[in-house]
Parts: sequence; C-alpha cells; structure tokens
Amino acid sequence: MERTIQLVQPMKLAERKLLRVAAYARVSCDKDAMKHSLAAQISYYNEYIQRNPDWVFAGIYADEAYSGTKDDRPRFVQLIQDCKNGLIDRIITKSISRFARNTVTLLTTVRDLRRMGIGIYFEEQNIDTLTEAGELMITLLASQAQEESRATSENCKWRIRKKFEEGYTTHFNLVGYHQVDGLVEMIPEEAELVRRIFQLYLEGYGQQAIANILFEEDAPTCLGGEWFSTTIRSMLRNEKYAGDLLLQKSFVTDHITKEVKKNKGEMPQFFIQDDHEAIVPHEVFEAVRRENARRAAKYGSNGGETSELTSLVRCGICGKNYRRKKAKARWLWCCTTYNLRGKKYCASKAIPEETLRNACTQVLGLAEYDAEAVKNRIERIDAMPDNLLVFHLTDGATHEVKWAFPSRSESWTVEMREKAAEQMRRRYAKTGN
Repeated sequence: MERTIQLVQPMKLAERKLLRVAAYARVSCDKDAMKHSLAAQISYYNEYIQRNPDWVFAGIYADEAYSGTKDDRPRFVQLIQDCKNGLIDRIITKSISRFARNTVTLLTTVRDLRRMGIGIYFEEQNIDTLTEAGELMITLLASQAQEESRATSENCKWRIRKKFEEGYTTHFNLVGYHQVDGLVEMIPEEAELVRRIFQLYLEGYGQQAIANILFEEDAPTCLGGEWFSTTIRSMLRNEKYAGDLLLQKSFVTDHITKEVKKNKGEMPQFFIQDDHEAIVPHEVFEAVRRENARRAAKYGSNGGETSELTSLVRCGICGKNYRRKKAKARWLWCCTTYNLRGKKYCASKAIPEETLRNACTQVLGLAEYDAEAVKNRIERIDAMPDNLLVFHLTDGATHEVKWAFPSRSESWTVEMREKAAEQMRRRYAKTGN
C-alpha cells in the first residue's frame, strides 16, 4: 500500500489577551503617617501589576482623607466609571475595609462589576469576586468591616463627648481665636477687626454692608476666602467672642452617611461661661443679639425661597448664578455678584420672574408655563448683556430670546394699585383738593 504524505500547515495560535488591571488604595485621614501609607500602597501596586506578564497596567486610583463608608469618593467613582467604559478588566485592592466599609455599597459594586465580567481581588482576605465562594465571603466580611466602622465611630464620639464634659473644644476656624490643645486662645492682631464688625452692626450697618466694606478693604478671613453676609451673621452670633463656650452645637448622625446636623436637643450640650478672654464685652454681645432680633422682626426675609429656576440662570458677565429676590410686591432674578457687591463688580440686570417664565414658555413651545417641563428640558439659561437670554436645552439645542422690562402699568399688582389709591385718598383728605 503506497503511503501518501500531506503537508499540514501549523495552526496560528490565538493571541493571548492581556488583562487590564487597576489598583485601588485609600487612607481615611491626611496625617503624615497615613500619607506615607498611601504612597507605599501606590508604589507597591505599581510594581506588582507591571511585574505580571499577563497584565497591562491600567492605573492606580487612590483616595486620600476619605472614609470607606462613603460612596462619593472621587477616585473610587472614577474607577467604577472607567470599568463601565470598558477600560479595566480586573481590580486589585489591599482589603475589603480599604475598598468599602459600607456593606450595601460593597455588594452593589461587586455585583455590578461581576455582571460586566470584572473581578476584584482582595489581597488580605485572598478573595476573588469572580469565584463562586467569593460573594458569600464578601457578605460576611463586609458586615464585619461595617460593624468595625460603627464601633470606631462610637469610640470617637465617646472621646469627643468626654472632652466636652471636661471643657475642651474641638478644632474650629474663627477670626480672632484659635484652638490650642482643646483651649480657646485669642489672636490679638485679629481681635480689633472683630470689635469693628460688632461696632459697625450696632451703628446700623447690615450684615451684607459690613461684608462689602471688608471685601473692599481686602481684610483677611480665617481661611483666606471672601467676606459674605453669612460669615458676618455667624460671627455676630458666636458666643466665643463674649468669652463663653458652647460645646456640641452639632453632631454626626451615623457612621454610614456621616451627615452633620445642628444639635436641636438630640444631644446634651455643655455651656462654660467666662471660659476664655473675651474680645467683646457681654453687654455688647447682648446688644447685638437684641438688635438682630429687632431687625428680623421688622424686615423679615427678603428671599431665600427656591423654585424650579434655581441654579438654572447664570450670569453671562461674571459667571455666577442668578438668585430669586423679592422687591416690593414682585419677584426678581438677579446675579449673585450684583446683589451682594453692586454694579461695580457686575453690571448685569435683574429680570422679572414673569418675564423669565414667559421666555421659558416661548422657548419650550408651551401654551402655558410648566415648572416640570422647565426642570426636565432646560439645562441652563445664560443671562447675557443687552437683555439677551440664551437657553441651553437638554437635547443639545440652543435658543435666544430678547426680553424687555414690562411697562409701568403692566408691572403694577392689585396690592400696589390699592395702596396708591389709598395714598391719593389720604392726600385729598388733607388738602381738600
């Protein structure tokens, strides 16, 4: 039987797919020791990933001074987004507690990534989330990590409360004072500025007027920012300036959200009279408090209410948002810079709310104004010079609308007409004409 010889071409081996591997690292505070720990983690994972021939380095995502119970950590959020964008195949991290102490956040993230075929390897626990036993172990250990976080939080709260009971304060930022080993100490070079603020208020200046004076003079704040009316209001109400100390003004609700709430009786407070050297006498502090109450009763609030237009209207001159403000019997929208600092810093114009609503109705092609449609379909409104409004819609379209101030007769409300008529009747009664 004659043999036949055939040439068999070698099969081309499929190219090996390299895994794109990223690492996640985190430290919960910005102390030097923690910064060193974070730097060590980054260096370790950089070398660890690049040493493996089957991996491609996809980056190191590191959060500094962020708690593992929160899921709004910027680099953590970016890591998950890059996974969703198909840039990462695998994640390596030191431990479950470094990745997340919140059980819900951890399990949700693990399951979302598993559905995309992306695994997380926790070195300390030797757990791979792509394995069958991975999720069970993750659930158990994550619950343990969350409980450890709760215990740590309670210990910190207990320590702080004990300090309060002993009359020691926590860190604060305040013009005129600083904290030294839990005690309040005056900063003499700043004390005169504090006294001036209290004096200006008693002389009749408003909180915003005082802030504008200090802004114009470029007076330093404790954190190097700008002066605002809220800054002045907080200072005028702070008992530390009279030498007293009120502790536990706020508290953290829980170890998961870490929401800080004003203490309205939920927690015990500690008041220490004549705790430290006062910058203003008690009688001056009390005089300011009474004056503040008098003005509040007489003038009330001039705004502060929000609507569907809040944060939508932006000044085309300075870039700040417009805010809602009541002027006499009508609502206006004006630039924050103009409202706080004046025309010198922004020459924008206030827009009557009715004019703004009519423009929205026109751009959206509606028969009448619809607040829900405004919220859902308008992304931003730029208030430009020369009475021009530029609408940016959520579908990418832009529209321009020129607006005009309503005539004097159109701007009068029923209340304004009645008030004017009453004034005319009184005038006629006095003059007889």
